[in-house]
Amino acid sequence: MSSRLRRAVLAVTLPVLAAGALAACDDSTPAAVAASPAASSGAAAVTETRMVTNQGHRLAFYVTPGHLPAIVLDAGGGEDATQWKDLVPRLSAATGSEIITYDRAGLGHSDEVKGAWDVHAAVSDLEAGLRELKVTKKVILVSHSQAGEVATYFVRANPKLVTGAVLVDASLPQFYTDAEIARVVAATQPQVDAAKAAPSTKETRQLIATAQNYAPMHHAYHKVTWPGGVPATVIVSEKTPFDGSPEDAQWWRDAAAAVAGAGPDRTLVTAVGSSHEIPQDQPDLVLREIEKMAQRS
Repeated sequence: MSSRLRRAVLAVTLPVLAAGALAACDDSTPAAVAASPAASSGAAAVTETRMVTNQGHRLAFYVTPGHLPAIVLDAGGGEDATQWKDLVPRLSAATGSEIITYDRAGLGHSDEVKGAWDVHAAVSDLEAGLRELKVTKKVILVSHSQAGEVATYFVRANPKLVTGAVLVDASLPQFYTDAEIARVVAATQPQVDAAKAAPSTKETRQLIATAQNYAPMHHAYHKVTWPGGVPATVIVSEKTPFDGSPEDAQWWRDAAAAVAGAGPDRTLVTAVGSSHEIPQDQPDLVLREIEKMAQRS
């Protein structure tokens, strides 16, 4: 697999060790005074930072007030809530909904958790946050990349809470055949080895934690299905994370089509010309599809 493809695979499946991520995850910035995504973009709506404790660690949630349905934006691998900073004020103005973003454990201003990254623990964190925020019904999940895994398990556990989802080039179960898992593990091993050899930082620790349980976690994920009765819009990028590897790119698109085609209340949307980073490449498309889902709810 080429070095270009290795970087692409890493961006989808493991936290990204990029300059932007290092700045976003600076441990020296106190969580209590962190600027919220909407506030930092100059939005008129006031976004409140709420720290939520779950199983001994704290998580940063950012809440822009509004009515139901509440729209929860979950960032991709290695990204924190600032991935959505430009979309939050536009979404708030367009829908009037309560908008919630958050930093998953180990990212942004949320505490790190020792051990391997566990999608079920991530689901528990999101459940705890929404419970603390008293969001008990009519949630629309918007999940990019790795957050698609959190969304799939979360919706299965809370089908009556979620009224719809917009999966943005999301990591979906059908992609993770035995062959694909083996390819991903092989492709990312050099970066994982380099992280282990490098000085320990929040970012390298998160990378190692995500890689630690990667294969068994995704073998299990491959057997999971999106629950019936919960509408989903599946947005897939034209280039996919695997631009440069036609075989892998096609398998990624096929996985998206399989999820979208498995129920009558699902829609497949192709972000023509977009890279994997659809929220940045085509924010208008993402906004439009979230608005449609909010209207359905």
